Amino acid sequence: MPENASRSTVIRRYAPEDEDAAVDVWSRAGGPAHPFIPGEGEGERARKMREVYLVHAENWVAETDGRVVALLGLLGAEIGGLFVAPEAQGTGVGRRLVEHAAALHGALTLEVYEKNTAARGFYARLGFVEESRRVDEEYDEVMLKLARPAPEHPARGRAADT
Repeated sequence: MPENASRSTVIRRYAPEDEDAAVDVWSRAGGPAHPFIPGEGEGERARKMREVYLVHAENWVAETDGRVVALLGLLGAEIGGLFVAPEAQGTGVGRRLVEHAAALHGALTLEVYEKNTAARGFYARLGFVEESRRVDEEYDEVMLKLARPAPEHPARGRAADT
């Protein structure tokens, strides 16, 4: 069992005071996930994370024992980014953030780099399927658009039948 699995994890809305911790998680998770993106996790990409993505997305963090260990950015029902600190990967925190997004928005979509095989496997296990492909012209990398239907709620279905 991973070390963090038994610890207390809370999912909460991102707050401005989380900025440094969130950027740290993004940097430590994003660099290894995207080694084919020049400067991933630093420099201009870090500036954009701070000034654009953390400002304009609906962001959520997972906090374990008072420390931010994961970041989820939503653009409506699209997952704009999911980053889990390396030491928290495999603990279920990423899955919990995706399920939180589904509880908020129902059906979800996202884009993932074709070369990010670990993320593709993770999303496949959560029921996401490929809808389309495109080339990210900035980096000349193939992006996959994945989608997952809204979770079924049997109680809602029964209520509608009455």
